[in-house]
Amino acid sequence: MTDAALESWLCMARLKGVGPQASNRILEAYGDPDRYLAASEADRAARGLPKAAVTAPRDRAAVADGIAADRRWAEAADCHIITRDDPRYPPALARIGDPPPVLFVRGDADVLVQPQIAVVGARHASESGRRTAEAFAAHLAAAGLTITSGLALGIDTAAHEGALAVGGATVAVMATGPDRVYPRDNHPLAHSIGQHGAIVTEMPVGTPVTRGLFPRRNRLIAGLSVGTVVIEAGRNSGALGTAYRAIDSGREAMAVPGSIHNPVAKGCHALIRAGARLVESADQVIEEIRAAVEGFTPQTPAPMAGGNDDTEHPESDWAALDEEEIAVLEAMGHDPIAFETLLRRASLTPDILSSILLKLELSGDIAPSSGGYYMRTSNRAGG
Repeated sequence: MTDAALESWLCMARLKGVGPQASNRILEAYGDPDRYLAASEADRAARGLPKAAVTAPRDRAAVADGIAADRRWAEAADCHIITRDDPRYPPALARIGDPPPVLFVRGDADVLVQPQIAVVGARHASESGRRTAEAFAAHLAAAGLTITSGLALGIDTAAHEGALAVGGATVAVMATGPDRVYPRDNHPLAHSIGQHGAIVTEMPVGTPVTRGLFPRRNRLIAGLSVGTVVIEAGRNSGALGTAYRAIDSGREAMAVPGSIHNPVAKGCHALIRAGARLVESADQVIEEIRAAVEGFTPQTPAPMAGGNDDTEHPESDWAALDEEEIAVLEAMGHDPIAFETLLRRASLTPDILSSILLKLELSGDIAPSSGGYYMRTSNRAGG
């Protein structure tokens, strides 16, 4: 692509009032942004473009500095600007109703055209949810799928880490400019993803964190992927928006069920009621999306250290625990439980129960859950 052509793409992407839908109409009308920018306002209007898109090129000078910043960012060896007419543009993303005209990619741009599965969910996930996301992602990545998520804390982070743990590829989609990482706590993770996958955004250099941009980010996650798996999500979770966008784009939407008492399982249950597939293992995910990936033959992943989401392998048996610890685990059951409720069930004093819970947490058998609850994380035989 010539410098002038790239300049036109970057200009269109930055013009005020020219979002993805307007860009799509511009490309349908003119074929490329250069012809759009060179046209008269009368011609743009005659072609039925939205009013904002008709007049937006008046402000070309106002975006010149931004375009220069985009081009400086792309000078790094691992930074790429991919436009709609670039052969590296992901075909899956091009098929959604409002594909972005420009992508900013850091890392290996080739992973964007590989079969991807989105794994998303709650930021304030339970320990059990994070473990499930990591195990699912590890299994799917080892089977040959690229794991795509949003770099958020909670389920997204666990999904990226699960893929990296088995040497798989993962894609992080951001709502900010490519020169920023949000949340800041995930800077080290973003660096690893850039080395073993790709970080992608449609927002140009300098775009700050803005709440309204996350739905746009979520449509890219769904659009890049052949299917979306939701693991823990509240009723108003952005992960649900990702799943619904997948459905709208004709992709598979899947949800992992949880306890009826777990508030971050409510969104998954709502998705299942709305028609999403209920999945309990990564192998079920593979079966759901196999037909959508031409020529895909799953590799056989090795069991993941610390447990596998697809089979019931007890981590150990009751012999490793004393009688009081066994009694507390039995009293907990498999749903999140409040300290006061467990106190009544186990018939212990608060100080003794606190001591037992600490031991079980240190051994990895339980973990604190949201809202001051506790939840079992192991699957010991006998329980």
